[in-house]
Amino acid sequence: MKQDVMCRLGQERDVHALIQCNVSMARETAGKELPIEIISSGVRNLLKNPHLGFYVVAENQGEIRGSLMVTTEWSDWRSAFFWWIQSVYVRPEFRRQGTYRRLYRYVKGRIVHETNVCGLRLYVERENTVAQITDKALGMLETPYRIYEELVQR
Repeated sequence: MKQDVMCRLGQERDVHALIQCNVSMARETAGKELPIEIISSGVRNLLKNPHLGFYVVAENQGEIRGSLMVTTEWSDWRSAFFWWIQSVYVRPEFRRQGTYRRLYRYVKGRIVHETNVCGLRLYVERENTVAQITDKALGMLETPYRIYEELVQR
């Protein structure tokens, strides 16, 4: 990947690109069409409320190549936060060029300045072996935990 690709915190000016990344990710990974009004509201709310988390974007000459979202989870066992990496998306034409690696390293580099963050976590679909290989290569370890959920019907 070219050296002129940089990572930075997502900003309000990135809202449309972040929405598109989320819509594309849901379509590609889960075959779901996200209601645009809900995902738009979700992205805008996170950008306006940094206590909820933050976005990181990888860009080149103003073009967003990929993004991810970080949210927090309090660990009473560690008296610190885990940062959860979520909503990872790299546009197809920029995959396998180190874009996600740069995004990950940017997030990891921010932890150095955060005394109340104890680690990074993410979840990956069982079938996504490419992502699993990448995560392991970046130094992440598979945990013994499984994730369960119950969605509230509205």
